[in-house]
Amino acid sequence: MENPHSPISIPEASPKPYKKSFVTTLMEAASLRSPFKEDTYFTSHLKASEKKALQELKDKLMASYGPDGECTMWGIPLLAEDEKADVVLLKFLRARDFRVLDSFRMLEKCLAWRKDFKADSVGEEDLGFKELEGVVAYMHGYDREGHPVCYNAYGVFKDKDMYERIFGDEEKLNKFLRWRIQVLERGISLLHFKPGGINSIIQVTDLKDMPKRELRVASNQILSLFQDNYPEMVARKIFINVPWYFSVLYSMFSPFLTQRTKSKFVISREGHAAETLYKFIRPEDVPVQYGGLSRPNDLQKPASEFTIKGGEKVNIQIEGIEAGASITWDLVVGGWDLEYSAEFVPNKEDSYTIAVEKPRKLSPTEEAIRNSYTSKESGKLVLSVDNTSSRRKKVAAYRYIVRKSTLE
Repeated sequence: MENPHSPISIPEASPKPYKKSFVTTLMEAASLRSPFKEDTYFTSHLKASEKKALQELKDKLMASYGPDGECTMWGIPLLAEDEKADVVLLKFLRARDFRVLDSFRMLEKCLAWRKDFKADSVGEEDLGFKELEGVVAYMHGYDREGHPVCYNAYGVFKDKDMYERIFGDEEKLNKFLRWRIQVLERGISLLHFKPGGINSIIQVTDLKDMPKRELRVASNQILSLFQDNYPEMVARKIFINVPWYFSVLYSMFSPFLTQRTKSKFVISREGHAAETLYKFIRPEDVPVQYGGLSRPNDLQKPASEFTIKGGEKVNIQIEGIEAGASITWDLVVGGWDLEYSAEFVPNKEDSYTIAVEKPRKLSPTEEAIRNSYTSKESGKLVLSVDNTSSRRKKVAAYRYIVRKSTLE
């Protein structure tokens, strides 16, 4: 992968200022909340009262299960004097504000549930939900800090036939819940359970077309299972494609949420998924349907990020292309709604510029562009994104690879 040149910005017009609505202001405030800072799992960093609570919880476990008792979670023996065990126990303590008895009861119930549910083996089961994999709930890439990312999108269930096929009766619902736990368990298997390591995941939930009333039972059960049995496993909850009315609901229940819980929330209204996700996840790790560059079974290649101001045109120049070389590029602009073109400019002055892709307007819902071109002579490729007709600043990313000709 070659290091791309910095985009050349050419301002063409000055956008007029516009007033923000109350809903817009509220949504932006939620999306720009101070970053959630993960708690430490180094016991040396704990307060004296927290160290005491951790030891008391260990003592209760030992008294309940005995030195030879089986007490493991995610393959970690909780009775061992081990830093991994400390990480797990601290999650339960923090979920109950270091109230030892409440934490112990929660832990006991979780251990019983995992045994009854056979949670340790669910990751290897074939539950027959191939059509939902990579669509409804799936692990995909990592955020900028290294947390595994889990995407959730339930819009497919607006189709009544699909809904009946998955949730038609209690047996089907329970099977779906087991599959949803399977996805989470696979994500947890990627965690380090180590002080200073990655000990939680990121949840991204797409609310577009999500049927509210129909999924209420399933949503409540999923939420209950997660809260009761997976404490402090989510570092951040990002909601994208949030409908306007959600902001009103959020303003109503927000006062009843703890600052700790609210600090994990990021809310992004419709049309701003890429802009929001790029703050936490690199473009090459964001799925193409959310304004990223990541496609199934795609090679991982780093991307260059840039912004396009309202009223601005940006030209990306990829130079040093030799005769016979092939260049493949990916380009994406969050929320597009601008004009794009690509041309090849030969080095020879008497050669003509070649229109690789003629100027065309791209709709806001377009996915990332991927194209290839084989040059007949040396020159440069110029990718142009023209945002002069918009007042909105947009995030963007691109990457490319040049393969030299194999012909001598």
